[in-house]
Amino acid sequence: MGLFRRLRRSKARRVCLIGLDCTPHSLLERMMGEGVMPHMAELARNGSLRRMNSVYPWVSSVAWASFMTGQNPARHGIFGFIDRDPATLKTFIPTATHMKSRPLWQILGDAGKRVVVVNVPVTYPPQPVNGVLISCFLSPSLEKAVYPPSLLPKLQELGYRIDPDPWLARESREKAWPDLWDALEKRTKTLLYLLDHEPWDFFMGVIMETDRLHHFWFELMEQNDSVWAPKFFELYRYVDEFIGQVRERLGEADTLMLMSDHGICSIKKEVFYNRWLHDAGYLRYSRPPEEIKGPDLEAMHPDSVAYSLDPGRIFLNLKGRERDGSVEPADYERVREEIAAAAEVLTDPDSGEKLVRRAYRREELYRGPYLEQAADLILAPVDGYDPKGALWKPHFTHKDQAMVGMHTYDDAFLYIADHSLPTDDLSILDAMPTVLQLLDVPLPADLDGCGLIR
Repeated sequence: MGLFRRLRRSKARRVCLIGLDCTPHSLLERMMGEGVMPHMAELARNGSLRRMNSVYPWVSSVAWASFMTGQNPARHGIFGFIDRDPATLKTFIPTATHMKSRPLWQILGDAGKRVVVVNVPVTYPPQPVNGVLISCFLSPSLEKAVYPPSLLPKLQELGYRIDPDPWLARESREKAWPDLWDALEKRTKTLLYLLDHEPWDFFMGVIMETDRLHHFWFELMEQNDSVWAPKFFELYRYVDEFIGQVRERLGEADTLMLMSDHGICSIKKEVFYNRWLHDAGYLRYSRPPEEIKGPDLEAMHPDSVAYSLDPGRIFLNLKGRERDGSVEPADYERVREEIAAAAEVLTDPDSGEKLVRRAYRREELYRGPYLEQAADLILAPVDGYDPKGALWKPHFTHKDQAMVGMHTYDDAFLYIADHSLPTDDLSILDAMPTVLQLLDVPLPADLDGCGLIR
């Protein structure tokens, strides 16, 4: 990049935010200390790197939706990676069309700011913005992921990929590894191209490959596997070099931010809460259980009292709300308290370890006009016990050999250059209003988070 271009870019205040999906603060601290991420370590010496809380449930779709709106799910309307229509019991994957609130880039566009937004979950289908938006892994194809469409030929030339193939890792880590690298290299190449060639006031790109890495390789890294642990850190060295290249492209007036949406830990067991509800008499089936696949709620018997969706969200089969409701509204609180109390004493049948840290009532976590769409209970798991939502499984707990990492609530991170962040009680809800502060855009009155720049 020429000196003239660097000087021209440095005159206006801009914000560049790079997301590392699923990267925990604790892992960053370790890798900086061990020399895996020297660029990140240098940035941390000249800015603030803090541990940050995510949101319940701690899945990427809910977490990034909460970031981009600065609001909790009862305001923005995204409650999980999968949801259901209670009137029909049909399940669906929430997308940007289900978002009830305006995201950060639309607010910035209204303020005259040009944006470049790449690969942020829950941005499919891409909405028109003042600038560029390339949507996320929910996109069925690159052709349907790009705004404006005139950018598509360049992305195809760059070989840009929406996502690595997550199913490859279930078949073979050896097959999945080059695919993961290919997607990462093409994503970073494209992000650097857009940094260089698109005008922007706010630039945001999310690296999703860290999430894929953690789900299938995190436990092997923790175990210091002789083959996979070095490869794990090799990928993070590449990510660190990319961060360094991003920083080199920014001017003196630009602010670099980095963040993740949640943490990660190794899985001890997957936990199938619908199997527990069935065994406890709360859930029945209208056809043979072995015929039921996935979260097929239409196979639930009308006499059922409750059911679960990923991850650890429990819904009562409430009359007047659910298609075949059986729980009388007058019994709602009694039944909910009964199930919550039972969930909080659940233990691993093999080790005796506690499974649920706390069974939250929805009103304890959320507030807003869409509270009634939330699950009646949200089970916060003990780290290592990954909640799953299949309607039927022949077992309550299971150790999967492919999927070895699960999300955590309290080990995300937030970094900001040249500013001092608070040392505790940071929430993912605070990141979006902080961007608005840095760009001198007034904060909307309905935000749940607060700007962190003092």
